[in-house]
Amino acid sequence: MSIVWLIIIIILAIIEIATINLVTIWFVASGLVSLILSYFNTTFLTQFAVFVILGTLLLILTRKSLVKMLNKNKQKTNLDLIIDSEGIVTENITKNHPGEVKVEGKKWTAIADKNIAKGQTVKIKKIEGVKLIVEEVK
Repeated sequence: MSIVWLIIIIILAIIEIATINLVTIWFVASGLVSLILSYFNTTFLTQFAVFVILGTLLLILTRKSLVKMLNKNKQKTNLDLIIDSEGIVTENITKNHPGEVKVEGKKWTAIADKNIAKGQTVKIKKIEGVKLIVEEVK
């Protein structure tokens, strides 16, 4: 039975290396535990239960903090720098029609949840594609 666990571990490790999503790595770890259990004459059902439960627990409990730790050194792009900054509406923005906003000397297409008139100050909430999602500053 140990050869089955070894094959599963190798396949999952290759998938993790290819995708780098930090999903199958937890099941590689639980596969190693199941491999060790196979040397102690435990049933396959027990080994499989440990594999599934431990892999799922590791995934749920540690993935979010590990992803956050790995992305800590991620540098913001120029686009990220304008989020939460303010701009001036240069063309009216309506619910059904995008307008235009000038932010740091550059004009952007902008959309909002409500109508915003030309000349109003807006705050940039996020960027979707090439459009700014804005809200009026009160």
